This record gives sequence, structure tokens and C-alpha cells, in this order.
Amino acid sequence: MAFQIPKAITPQQVAAQLKQGKQLFLLDVREDAEWIEGHVQGAKHIPLGQLMERVEELPDSGEIIVMCRSGNRSGLACELLHEKGLQIVNMTGGLGSWTDYDQLVR
Repeated sequence: MAFQIPKAITPQQVAAQLKQGKQLFLLDVREDAEWIEGHVQGAKHIPLGQLMERVEELPDSGEIIVMCRSGNRSGLACELLHEKGLQIVNMTGGLGSWTDYDQLVR
């Protein structure tokens, strides 16, 4: 049986919440080269391959919105973090579906 991510959010919903000034904990699990090409301002960067070694860098309360390029790696990261008891939200579609380029750092 496949893991079911308990909660999901779209890139457009994240962008709208950021524009409203909402404080979000964003976790970007893409590789270093992808991060350098552009990322959401204020996001925490931990590549998926380092996630379990660096899990202590994540808050143990509150939601963590996990993102990658397409939503696949973030889905895997959500599964790993959910097993650790963290409150996770997968950003479906990933940064490939991000349309508010004013909020990206390049």
C-alpha cells in the first residue's frame, strides 16, 4: 500500500499566503545546482539525500511545507518526515509549477 500524504498545497496557494505575510516554514529538498538556479525566498534548503542526517534542523512543531521541482522528491521527503512525527505538507507540482517569480531568489 502506497503512502498517502496527509496534506497538500499548490504553489499558487503558497505564493498567495506568502504575499499575505503569513509565516511559513518552507523546506526545499532539491539538489544544490537546482537551488542555485532559483528558490523561494526564506526557504530552508536540505537536499533529499541529506534529509535524515539533518532532520534536527527542522522544527518539531508546526507545519513544514516540502517542495522540490515537480512534487515527487518532496512526496518522498514527506513520507520520511511523517515517519519522524513531523507535520508535513507536500507542495504538489513543485517549483516547476511556480508562477509568482517575484518571490524567487535567483
